[in-house]
Amino acid sequence: MPVSRPPTGDEPTVRLQPASPPPTGGDDVKKKSTRRKAGLIAGAVFGALAVLYGVDLILSTGEVPRGVTVVGVDVGGETRKDAEAMLRDQIEPRLTKPVGISAGDVDTQLKPADAGLTIDWVATLDRAGDQPFNPITRLTSFFTTEEVGIVTTTDNARLTAAVDALRAETDREPADGGIKWDGVTPVAIEPKQGQKLDADGARQALVDGWATGRTVELPVDTTPVKTTAEGVQQAIEDIAKPAVSGPVTVHGEGKDATLTPKHIARALTFAPAEEGGGLTAKLNHKKVVAACKPQLASTEIEGKDAEIVFSGGSPTVTPSVHGKGIDWKKSFAPLMDVLKQTENREIDATYVPRPAEVTTEEANKLGIKEVISEFTTGGFAPDSGVNIRQVAEEVDGAIVKPGDTFSLNGHTGPRTEAQGYVAAGIIEDGAPGRAVGGGISQFATTLYNAAYFAAMTDAGHQEHSYYISRYPAAREATVFQNPDGSSVIDLKFTNDTETGIAIQTIWTPSSITVRFWGTKTYEVESITGGRSDFTEPETKQGPKENCHASNGSQGFTTSDTRIVRNAATGAEVSRNTRTVSYNPQPKIVCKPPD
Repeated sequence: MPVSRPPTGDEPTVRLQPASPPPTGGDDVKKKSTRRKAGLIAGAVFGALAVLYGVDLILSTGEVPRGVTVVGVDVGGETRKDAEAMLRDQIEPRLTKPVGISAGDVDTQLKPADAGLTIDWVATLDRAGDQPFNPITRLTSFFTTEEVGIVTTTDNARLTAAVDALRAETDREPADGGIKWDGVTPVAIEPKQGQKLDADGARQALVDGWATGRTVELPVDTTPVKTTAEGVQQAIEDIAKPAVSGPVTVHGEGKDATLTPKHIARALTFAPAEEGGGLTAKLNHKKVVAACKPQLASTEIEGKDAEIVFSGGSPTVTPSVHGKGIDWKKSFAPLMDVLKQTENREIDATYVPRPAEVTTEEANKLGIKEVISEFTTGGFAPDSGVNIRQVAEEVDGAIVKPGDTFSLNGHTGPRTEAQGYVAAGIIEDGAPGRAVGGGISQFATTLYNAAYFAAMTDAGHQEHSYYISRYPAAREATVFQNPDGSSVIDLKFTNDTETGIAIQTIWTPSSITVRFWGTKTYEVESITGGRSDFTEPETKQGPKENCHASNGSQGFTTSDTRIVRNAATGAEVSRNTRTVSYNPQPKIVCKPPD
């Protein structure tokens, strides 16, 4: 341990200090110093950023937030006034240009003005919002963008009308694929699924996208089809092309017919298959028969029924002829398979017998030997007489076998100019008129009465609408056909006797007689009832031209009773009464000529 002593002479004074202890806490001092410096730097940076934030906030006050775009137009950092000007400059021209529209596979256009679509500029910029106060948001806005959609002002009525008008272009029913013929070349018809515009979705899509400058896709609902393009093409290769690759020979008895590729193309059609997306081929039977029948007509024998011919005042049976004809359905049964091949294109016609419906033997056994009824009417005009003669010739010799029903309209078929009929007087809607075939009702009345007194069973008839004096009241008939020959009012009766009936007609320029030949089995009596319930005629103005004045006649109700008795014993077999009400015949007044 050092010893302290007093200083002597010139010796320097030396003071020994206690040894210093080793330093402690030096690292902490350094760390504190470093943190102090970092804090100062951070504070300085924060202060600088705060200053920059404040400056940025002050400078950007009133501007559209940075990074904002409206349908692709960058308006961020612009004043609202400048931003609106920019939008008007770049977007407003679109208001006058048609908007491209895509709806399914249909492309079209729509004028915004026609649909009541305009832009609300103020509301669009309001959507962009104000400058954000969040410093992080403000900082990231330097590096990001935000798309703000436009705000559309909509005239809903005009928009709805415009969308509805688009349906004419966008909507369609589904159309299955098929094959059409260009001469003998098959051409594919591509299938198209049906589609229908989704009106609600279309309106919203237009509002959202009309001002973007891009095509607006409108939603559609689709309806699928059964066929595919591949299925159509396969039918062309597998069926259509082979079918017209050459003619088909139809072998008849002693003669052949030829179905040419043109005949085949006209008769071959295609329809969607039930499954698989393909097509099913069909042949028009009538067309292939029409092509071959004339070529093989000489190989067929026309059958002929036995007929009753009235010569010398008595009926004579003309012999029947059995025929032979082609069964076209059987003949063409293999035709479709033949058409699918390009070789051995031949088929054989199948012949079948065509016996007469009324044979000579049957006609001789019908018991047609005596007149069983007869009725005559007269007093017809010359033009009506032409038609009465024509229909009488068609009915003359008709045979009604036991149990069969005779139809006047069915027997004659259409009564038109082509069959030799002319225009003559008729009763139409209760008034006189003219039509081809007029006057036939007089023949119908004559025929009805002959059937009446022959004890035929009434199978349907109708009286005239008003009474005609030359006919027996409640015992007359009218008939009528449409212009196409289809039946409207017919006269029918059934032969319920055990023997056949033959109808004979005798025409003169002033009368028509109808006789029924058979075997006399019944006697028939007619009792006409009294008249009642009279109605007075109304007055009608006649036509301007060819007017014929008349006093008209009363309408009334009357009846007829038919009594049928056994011809051998006189015993009553049946008694039937028919009541008929006739309309009054109008009084026709003609206007004096000017």
